[in-house]
Amino acid sequence: MLSNLVAVSLVIALAVGALMLWLLNPIPLQNLRLAQFDQLQRWYPRAYSPAGVRVVDIDEASLREFGQWPWPRTRLAELVNRLKDAGAAVVVFDVLLVEPDRTSPAPMARLWKHPEVSALLETLPDHDQVLQQSLAEQSVVLGASLSGSGHSAEPVNGSSQAPPPYRIINRGGSHPEQWLNAFDAIVLPLPNLMASAKGVGALNFASDADGVVRRVPMLSRLGNDMVPSLSAEALRVAKGTRNYLLRSSEAGVQEVRIGDLTVPTDAKAEIWLYYTRPQPDRYVSAARVLDKQVGKEKLDGHIVLIGSSAAGLMDLRFSPMGDVMPGVEAHALALEQILLGEHLQRPAWLAGLEALVIVLFALAAGLFALASSARSVVIAMLIVLAVMVAGACYAFVAHHLLLDAIYPTLVAAISFALGGSIHHWLTEREQRWVREAFSRYVSPNRVAHLVAHHEQLQLGGQRQACSFVFTDLAGFTSMMEAGDPAQAVTQLNEYLDGMLAIIFKHDGTLDRIVGDAVAVLFSAPVPQPDHRQRAMNCALEMDRFATAYAMQLRASGTAWGHTRIGVHTGEVIVGNFGGKTLFDYRALGDPINTASRLESVNKHLGTRVCVSRAILDGCVGVPARLVGFLVLQGKVQPLEVYEPLAAANDALSAPVADYAAGMRLLRPLDNQDLNHPSLALAHFEVLFEKYPHDPLVSLHLQRLRFGATDDLIVMREK
Repeated sequence: MLSNLVAVSLVIALAVGALMLWLLNPIPLQNLRLAQFDQLQRWYPRAYSPAGVRVVDIDEASLREFGQWPWPRTRLAELVNRLKDAGAAVVVFDVLLVEPDRTSPAPMARLWKHPEVSALLETLPDHDQVLQQSLAEQSVVLGASLSGSGHSAEPVNGSSQAPPPYRIINRGGSHPEQWLNAFDAIVLPLPNLMASAKGVGALNFASDADGVVRRVPMLSRLGNDMVPSLSAEALRVAKGTRNYLLRSSEAGVQEVRIGDLTVPTDAKAEIWLYYTRPQPDRYVSAARVLDKQVGKEKLDGHIVLIGSSAAGLMDLRFSPMGDVMPGVEAHALALEQILLGEHLQRPAWLAGLEALVIVLFALAAGLFALASSARSVVIAMLIVLAVMVAGACYAFVAHHLLLDAIYPTLVAAISFALGGSIHHWLTEREQRWVREAFSRYVSPNRVAHLVAHHEQLQLGGQRQACSFVFTDLAGFTSMMEAGDPAQAVTQLNEYLDGMLAIIFKHDGTLDRIVGDAVAVLFSAPVPQPDHRQRAMNCALEMDRFATAYAMQLRASGTAWGHTRIGVHTGEVIVGNFGGKTLFDYRALGDPINTASRLESVNKHLGTRVCVSRAILDGCVGVPARLVGFLVLQGKVQPLEVYEPLAAANDALSAPVADYAAGMRLLRPLDNQDLNHPSLALAHFEVLFEKYPHDPLVSLHLQRLRFGATDDLIVMREK
């Protein structure tokens, strides 16, 4: 009963924690939500419809034809005149015009300092005045840039501010500016250009932390004042009105009205951009406009934005569609969707609905999982996922609502997992302690396999290729007799604990422990395609541990022998033996005896680890040197045996290449039946002088001195 109460309390705590995290709204949670909104836009983009908005693009072709940016203001004046002739309703500069034209006659005269040239230049009109005159004859909106300088609000370029051409009227809650994106400095166009323009708006976007442009502000805060964006000013001038009617509440801004257009916004007076797929028809090259190649049907009555897609002008932005777009396109998209009345919205009540769904999903999922099977939990979780994804898609397509399905689904999944885990823990508790107790008598992976495949708990066996590792601790019996048996047993248990941890780390099966000797089986009961590599890796790690443990004990004054290890592989019979009274799961076959003999042969060779060629053939990255072809006691066929270099003492061993050269002298040459024992003897004599403590060099030298002619070693004892 207490366990059930704790389980329900955990589910309730999860629901409360999920709601608190949602209220805190950390950056990772925002990124998840925005990623889902981006995916909805990619799945269901807005269908493009002409809305009287066009972009005149200062593209690469325009720069090639008319020269690099910035263009002379006379060329911009020419562009404005061409747009006027084509019937443009409003011309909007997505370009900052904050400095005088350096190519005007006066600056050029100061640059050239030539009397005749200066006199000629003085007869020419100032470029900025030419542009100013063009602006005065056309409805034009100029761009400004807001920034956070850390000082009081003022124009960065030092121009005096005339009364703005717009008026912002608030209807609703007090101080709506507190909700807006805040800035404290502004870079304005040249005063004479501003005087001729019908409007000026901020170019700034509302980019998220990942740099993707998803929203465009209608209004921003500059100090204590509110200023419109470039998109808002373009609409205001196009509608021929002066006023922005702002409706707000204590929860933030709700909408901005411009003429007969009502623009629903979020609390910060931003609109979510509703993207279309890339539309070439939205753009007209500035070069074509200047060359008079664009007819009135393209621009007549349109709001025309002048911007650039040229990479060198650095006005490229990331879009939710997964590509890069010119910054001017964000303003064009905002104008299009406002004029068409197709708004993406995330109203305040939607956030409340999401909070309710989060709590209900967390409670329902957790309580359901506590009382249900794992299969039912998985099915229910898939249903929740499908319902939430379908609901988010329906809300987006049918009502243009941005519903967060990711976080509620994630909370439900975690709650399902928590409830399912608790359910599993409660229902499997008795079996768990049985398995844990059983694992103290039997290898853990064997217990796990038999629990999962209880049908194999029957007498009999099957043929299977396996690998074996045998270890033995040299001189342990003498240590027991010479020292304190209790201390020796404690040290032996620590030694075996370390060896067993390595065995289970490599998914080996403990076959048996006999005193200080350990036998390990790989690829049974669970088949392991890489059993030879596992056996080798296990043996080498056991050797490293045993060597370090022996050095530690010897440093403290305790006599402790070294560990001998043998590794071999082959086909054996694996299964349950012992009769009906007592099962004994083990492997039977000659490869087991061979592995055991390889372990014991170390004491005659002076090595710590001996492995067969059959093992090495299944391993990668295990350099070794040939011991020889050993005929083990009781065997007839020789076995190719190696010592892994990782188990040899580098300080005492001969160089690998020199040792290998000597071993080649003990083998028949290609296409000949002759050995070179005399050359081999001389070679090993030289090696022995340099490396007298290399056990294999000593072994082969003694054999050659007593008349051996090859690398065949016949063992007379185990």
